[in-house]
Amino acid sequence: MMPEHHCSLCHIGLEGVGVQRGGQTLLHDVSMHIHCGQLTALIGQNGAGKTTLIRALLGELPHSGSIRHVDDHGRDIPHLRTGYVPQHLQFDKEMPVTVEDFMAAAFTRRPVWTGVSKKTRQAVTEALATVEAAELAQRPLGRCSGGELQRVLLALALHPAPDLLVLDEPVSGVDQNGLKMFLDTVLRLKETHHMAILLVSHDLHLVREYADHVVLLEKTVLAQGGAESVFRTEQFDAVFGQGKEAR
Repeated sequence: MMPEHHCSLCHIGLEGVGVQRGGQTLLHDVSMHIHCGQLTALIGQNGAGKTTLIRALLGELPHSGSIRHVDDHGRDIPHLRTGYVPQHLQFDKEMPVTVEDFMAAAFTRRPVWTGVSKKTRQAVTEALATVEAAELAQRPLGRCSGGELQRVLLALALHPAPDLLVLDEPVSGVDQNGLKMFLDTVLRLKETHHMAILLVSHDLHLVREYADHVVLLEKTVLAQGGAESVFRTEQFDAVFGQGKEAR
């Protein structure tokens, strides 16, 4: 189970972060804070560096500058634990595996056919309950809807409890009911566990409704702040070319 805690100083801070690959500058001088208890939305066009920034946060790409996790007492925590929810789960839908089997294999890093212990079953049950999806445990993975699969991936991302939860276009192609259920669950986690959440999304209406803080990226940070203030900037208009229509 994830511990409940509350803080005011707690954040993940990026200062002067840059990434270069093959002689190309993918990111430069990215400085931003992702605060605990807030949903920060990362927006920008394709090729703006959003995926690169995520990979840097996940420790998958070397970078210049610093990425720090600061606790609620202002102290640095050396290792940033991240949970990641991708856009889609790629798998064979005919595969005879239940949600419980799939999660147990992910938790233990052992094949399904080796069996599932009582302790692991309990851990899976608790993880699914955290995202209000306990009823999915015995459902074949291939019979889950898009929204249900995203809640399963969310449950996986929360085990063990992360310092930062990264949602990478997590509701693309999900129906309205699944979308609302997923985002309501995320907001509950934000409030209950004071979790730092980074949402990458192209859906500006969703960002306006759910984000506490918005960062506009184009290889560097062009603007950041509340959704309404960012959407009114010249930089936003230059990137999206939507003018008043985006507002």
